[in-house]
Amino acid sequence: MLLRRLAPAMRHHLVVNLQPIGMVYEVMQRRLRAPQPDLSQALGSAHKIHGFARAALSSCLDVVTWLVPEENAAMPLADGVRECAGLLASNLSFRGYGLRNEVGPLPGQVRRAALRTMLTALLIHATDEQPSPAELVLTAQAGAEGAVLTLTVRPAQGAGGFATEAGYRGLAHQDLEALAAAESVRLEREGWCWRLSLPWVGSAQA
Repeated sequence: MLLRRLAPAMRHHLVVNLQPIGMVYEVMQRRLRAPQPDLSQALGSAHKIHGFARAALSSCLDVVTWLVPEENAAMPLADGVRECAGLLASNLSFRGYGLRNEVGPLPGQVRRAALRTMLTALLIHATDEQPSPAELVLTAQAGAEGAVLTLTVRPAQGAGGFATEAGYRGLAHQDLEALAAAESVRLEREGWCWRLSLPWVGSAQA
């Protein structure tokens, strides 16, 4: 269910670096057809294509780690939050939600699979429940046993967004609880504020 809801964002993540390749190729092709082609410009276009191709390959490999997660992989909380926010930001914005990431560096690391699963599921669940326009604010603090990641949802002014996921049922709180239990993450809710307690990987933090 979660991967189905993430599919549009993953699709965008995959193609965003592929689309410019065709446009750059067409420009390069026109320049090479000139009576006296500027080889330096053609070389510049080739470098751009190479850069986009490398970025596209990196995106493909990254999506594979979402589909087949490495259970023991760990990462700093701030890096994982930034990654999840980047994946969903465009989709959320189109639907009328602003996402503000205020998570700074924390000592220690958390399980990448647990963070990815719980944060993306939480963002989807919260926006399923709170109509747009709304603002989503992410903050975090370090605890003795793990990182505590907080999502606060506030109604906002402005026009609502567009429905982009018709046909999918919403992620219910029971779904979040099941995912949290599977990932050994503590889930708490107080009104429009959710907290995820993600255990540190390795030695406990002070």
